[in-house]
Amino acid sequence: MIRRPPRSTLFPYTTLFRSGKAIISRQFVEMTKVRIEGLLAAFPKLMNSGKQHTFVETESVRYVYQPLEKLYMLLITTKASNILEDLETLRLFSRVVPEYCKNMEESEIVDNAFNIIFAFDEIVALGYRESVNLAQIRTFVEMDSHEEKVYQAVRQTQERDAKIKMREKAKELQRARQEASKRGVKGPGFGGMGFSGSSGSSFSTPTPVVGDTLSSPDQITIKSFSVASKPSGSSKAMKLGSKGKDVDSFVDQLKSEGEQVINATIPSKGSSAMTKVAPAIQHTEPVQMRIEEKITLLAKRDGGIDNLEVHGLVMIKVTDENFGRIQVQLDNRDEKGIQLQTHPNIDKELFKSKQVIGLKNPAKPFPLNTDVGVLKYRFQTQDESFLPLSINCWPSENGQNGCDVNIEYELEQENMELNDVLISIPLPSGVGGPLIGDCDGEYNHDSRKNILTWSHPVIDVGNKSGSLEFSIGGHPDDFFPVNISFVSKKSYCDLRVIDVVLLDGGNPVKFSNETVFYVERYEIV
Repeated sequence: MIRRPPRSTLFPYTTLFRSGKAIISRQFVEMTKVRIEGLLAAFPKLMNSGKQHTFVETESVRYVYQPLEKLYMLLITTKASNILEDLETLRLFSRVVPEYCKNMEESEIVDNAFNIIFAFDEIVALGYRESVNLAQIRTFVEMDSHEEKVYQAVRQTQERDAKIKMREKAKELQRARQEASKRGVKGPGFGGMGFSGSSGSSFSTPTPVVGDTLSSPDQITIKSFSVASKPSGSSKAMKLGSKGKDVDSFVDQLKSEGEQVINATIPSKGSSAMTKVAPAIQHTEPVQMRIEEKITLLAKRDGGIDNLEVHGLVMIKVTDENFGRIQVQLDNRDEKGIQLQTHPNIDKELFKSKQVIGLKNPAKPFPLNTDVGVLKYRFQTQDESFLPLSINCWPSENGQNGCDVNIEYELEQENMELNDVLISIPLPSGVGGPLIGDCDGEYNHDSRKNILTWSHPVIDVGNKSGSLEFSIGGHPDDFFPVNISFVSKKSYCDLRVIDVVLLDGGNPVKFSNETVFYVERYEIV
């Protein structure tokens, strides 16, 4: 049996100016203040001995130090400790400080003293070195919590739903007051304009989608609300009284939350109280079709994927009331096995038999000037063959306290065309910029965020693979997770709109067709 050598026991750790002034100090075992001050005061005198070493020994302790620009990183240990482990610990301490202090000035170190001390505590606990690397220390100090992210996402969703319901209620109250002021009678209930089905659900609300809402990164809709102004002169029409106060209270609440509210005259019948900012692409066709798909992927650096999930939504927007009663013919060429679900007001049997989207009640039209979600679908797998774009990041240590990193991409779905592809690789801090070797495409180094971005305008079958090589100081774990983003005008699930016809007569209708496939999350961890 061979006896295991004892682990190093550390005394205080401190950062010093060359003049001998201690800026911050952290001790990991019980010691008196007088003892610490005596050890620190003796260090500058020992440095003047002319020895060219990174450590100095006395009768009782060992000083292990490393110059850092104008400072010394000093570690005081017992003489019985392992000098190799002490040097490795000192190097890790030296890499932590630049994480929080870019200029290594005294004022900056004092401002970030607590963050630095918290990082030190992750390296040494109760006098013993912990087995951690720089990436783990960064994660522990930031206290990045997946549960917290999930909670925040749920909370934001709830707040967004509450705002949407409040806007719906405000619009309903406005419509009721407008109808009452015109007719001189009490307005209808708050069911809104037609489209309610026997199932109890309704398309009449201003919510632009059915079920989950997808937001495209290149098209953002901003809503502003028009408030009916009070008519001048006397009126014999019946007034709603308390409902007018409700409208005012809702409007005041919207203003307090930062919504844009415009005072306007009462709109005529058929006009909309909702004003939309023009999107990047303007369509003039009476029927506008849009397919949105978003992908979420979490893959492993050594191969395999934890989860690949794609959510899709088919939306219809009718801008001419003469084309409200229509049917839409889809072409579903999917071979992946997506799960389809129609809105309750859509004729499910018609869709199953003919891939046609039409209303259960053919007498009612689609809502006017509203994006209506009529079909949503979902695909989930752990099969790597379904990846749209595979990334292989291979960092290897070069024996010079650094790594040679090789990263390559390959388009797995050759029928796809990916645009604006960005591959972001995290870099360790405090080691300078990367030395780029071969590079297909363009790259950019953000020294403030410590990120190397590899970009490609287009990746398609003619440009299906590429590679990037660079060298930089660090550990292989420092280059993960790799994040990827892209957009595409082709459907991942191979779903298309091929025709739109009028319900009466079956005449074809001119329509626009837009497809967008984009990334919600795409990570290699």
